[in-house]
Amino acid sequence: MNVWRSAVAEALGTALLLAAVVGSGIMGERLAAGNVAIALLANSLATGFALIALIVAFGSRSGAHFNPVVSAALALRGDLPKGRVAPYVVAQAVGAILGVLAAHAMFDLPLLQVGAKMRTGFAQWWSEAIATFGLVFLVLSFDRKNEWAAPFAVGGYIAAAYWFTASTSFANPAVTLARGFTDSFAGIGLADVGGFIASQWAGGALAMVADKALRSPPQG
Repeated sequence: MNVWRSAVAEALGTALLLAAVVGSGIMGERLAAGNVAIALLANSLATGFALIALIVAFGSRSGAHFNPVVSAALALRGDLPKGRVAPYVVAQAVGAILGVLAAHAMFDLPLLQVGAKMRTGFAQWWSEAIATFGLVFLVLSFDRKNEWAAPFAVGGYIAAAYWFTASTSFANPAVTLARGFTDSFAGIGLADVGGFIASQWAGGALAMVADKALRSPPQG
């Protein structure tokens, strides 16, 4: 498929993902009557289900990465042409921000916001490294025999990681950047975005090392 058509698909898919992440956070918080656990449950389930649907919809169109670390890891392993990485990363970032704006519009909120929720410190950064490690290792584990399970595995993993990480598992630099522009339930303070993104790239790099070390050599 043409690289630019695939990049547009990545932008659209990432936009829909962020609309689900931010929109479900807003709805969950409004309906939870102050119960943060219920709001997080709604947010995590909506995100996981949305990921399943979006991977099914966009898998054959762009690979349904929606994540710069995933695109880079697949390119470095030779599963994605390296010339696609830059267009994909730009598309994912632009799409993510557009998705946040779409969520704000759906809930009649100011379109342009700056995140104010503090998310910093070693526990948060370590959580992001672990969450991204698991996600990238999972993606690198798919092959022709089990690729049918990719939508369910990725959606399920992200929904679970909302709960087993202190950071609620952003695990995605494009998502993190975009969530810096919402002051809603899913937001992150702009000053904290850099620490999250650095941790995500570190986790992705470790996942590549682990995948290479643990992958069985091809049978001759």
